[in-house]
Amino acid sequence: MPSKAEKEIEQLRRDIHHHDHLYYVLDQPEISDRDYDRLYEKLEELEAKHPELVTPDSPTQRVGGKASEKFDPIEHTVPMMSLDNTYNVDEVRDFHNRVCKTLGTDEVEYVVELKIDGLGVTLAYENGRFVQGATRGDGKVGEDVTANLKTMRSVPLSLDSATLKHKYLEVRGEVYMDHSGFQKLNAAREKRGEAPFANPRNAAAGSLRLLDPTITAERPLRIWVYSTGHIEGPAFERHHETLETLKKLGFRTNPHTELCKNFDAVLNLIERWQEKRRTLDYDVDGLVIKVNALRSQNKLGYTAKHPRWAVAYKYEAEEAQTKVNAIHVQVGRTGAITPVAELEPVLVAGTTVKRATLHNEDEIKKLDVRVGDDVVIIKAGEIIPKVVRVVTPPDRQRGEPYTMPKTCPECDTPIVRQEGEAAWRCINASCPAQLKEHLLHFASRDAMDIDHLGTAVVEQLVNSGRVKTVSDLYTLEQGEVKNLERFAEKSAQNLIDAIAKSKQAGLSRLIHALGIRFVGQRVAQVLANTFHTMDALEKAGFEDLESIDEIGPKIAESLRQFFDEDKNKKEIAHLQERGVVMQEERQETGDGALTGKQFVLTGTLDKFTREEAKALIHKAGGRVTSSVSAKTDYVVAGADPGSKLDKAKKLGVTLLDEAAFEKLLKGK
Repeated sequence: MPSKAEKEIEQLRRDIHHHDHLYYVLDQPEISDRDYDRLYEKLEELEAKHPELVTPDSPTQRVGGKASEKFDPIEHTVPMMSLDNTYNVDEVRDFHNRVCKTLGTDEVEYVVELKIDGLGVTLAYENGRFVQGATRGDGKVGEDVTANLKTMRSVPLSLDSATLKHKYLEVRGEVYMDHSGFQKLNAAREKRGEAPFANPRNAAAGSLRLLDPTITAERPLRIWVYSTGHIEGPAFERHHETLETLKKLGFRTNPHTELCKNFDAVLNLIERWQEKRRTLDYDVDGLVIKVNALRSQNKLGYTAKHPRWAVAYKYEAEEAQTKVNAIHVQVGRTGAITPVAELEPVLVAGTTVKRATLHNEDEIKKLDVRVGDDVVIIKAGEIIPKVVRVVTPPDRQRGEPYTMPKTCPECDTPIVRQEGEAAWRCINASCPAQLKEHLLHFASRDAMDIDHLGTAVVEQLVNSGRVKTVSDLYTLEQGEVKNLERFAEKSAQNLIDAIAKSKQAGLSRLIHALGIRFVGQRVAQVLANTFHTMDALEKAGFEDLESIDEIGPKIAESLRQFFDEDKNKKEIAHLQERGVVMQEERQETGDGALTGKQFVLTGTLDKFTREEAKALIHKAGGRVTSSVSAKTDYVVAGADPGSKLDKAKKLGVTLLDEAAFEKLLKGK
């Protein structure tokens, strides 16, 4: 009989899966975020006490994957072929006529779907459990991005057993980023001094192909599923029926998909969505027209590149012509210098555009954009204004080619461009522009959470010279703050109290607040849970950092660069002197035969999945890391182990096959 804890865990998982489906798939939440968090925290608490009950499809396992060194190739059983594109109604009509001729009929039933501008993926389910996900790749071979896809809450980890009739089900879909999520992501990147993504599609594709799934988990990715691939079980008869079944199974299908009884209905949809697509919160660059009957699809077959039973109708991107009045640069928190074109205001895709980001020096040279030029712009992904070409008449004299400034526009410090990087940077750590952005990040809700420290206050504190580093915040006195614009005695005291309260924010918030490149909330929490004190983290070597599950080499390198800087060491020392808490309470770990031992798993095991083996090690008190180092005690090697096995042999680390691993678990 299941234990009380097992029953409670199962019920919590069902409840969380239910609310995930309502929120991320149906956009119809029933409970508040706080109530959801309580359910999730309770499940985490119970699973921590009973690690033997943790399963791969538990909601807590969405962000459990390690950072990869590379993505493994996956061959698609059923190729993910691209669609033939059409750009006018006559071409669509030609497609319809070819279909009718081949099928020997005058009319055909179609399904018309929105063409989402994202990244094609495939999701594989065995007995209703998500087991593998891959990108489209070249259509025949994609990349294994299972760990990253698991982080997306709109991807179900298990399917509705009452509806499922397939032992194996492969589902195809499009991963994308909506406009609101994209804008928040770019705002956060610019605040950190990182280059913004050019458009939502690039952001989605880049996020899904990150080697560290903990970073992917922080990105606002979503998915629409639109078909099946290889299946084992009853065959579907119609495409529309397939979509209805996928929806019942828990997948997110696009609500604007329509069944068209004839070709005239298809033409009406093409006209209707010409403008209507701009009202959506995600990018739609056309429509996909598919023959509904799967038997007819099979009869129509494929060319070498495209299915003959489907076609994509693509809308032309709206362009506008305007003039470049000026080009100036902006300074981000990490010193990145971003050029921006000031434009004559022009209406594009329903909004007035006055500025366009030019990204970097290489982009300006490629386009040869100069002040005074006439240019054509589009909204990349219907969001970001982008200069696509210069159209200045050849008989008109042009301005001088634009050159990046030699010094920072804020502090006049020489700027530099590192080899291999596209961005120029200001290297002055005391640059006012960087300091202002850094202070705003430090005080933000997800960092030290300092109320009342907004943009206007930061401007005054920095411009007056009173605050030159974040640690200066903790030396402010009420009398100084009271003299700032729009402050009185009470409001000044509120700010002082908020700053004092932030001293107790804890180590993970402080690590995030420091603004270390590539270190977000999740990574900061992992570091705090691993090292427990700032002193221990500062002293950790590259191998120590890289060996942590969920920390990849890119993050490890960034951490070492940060803590090797003298100015950063001094700043941390000043924060500590001024009472900022630099430690985090230790979390209880398992106690057993493997207590204190460090493991690396490589290759494929017969009796255990990777997550199951990891849970057993944790239960016995051991720890699993992603990289082999001198501190690794055991490497458990299954089939096709890869380079980690070679490194383990080189370092003299003890190797275990599956049988030896089982004996060790039993204390033998």
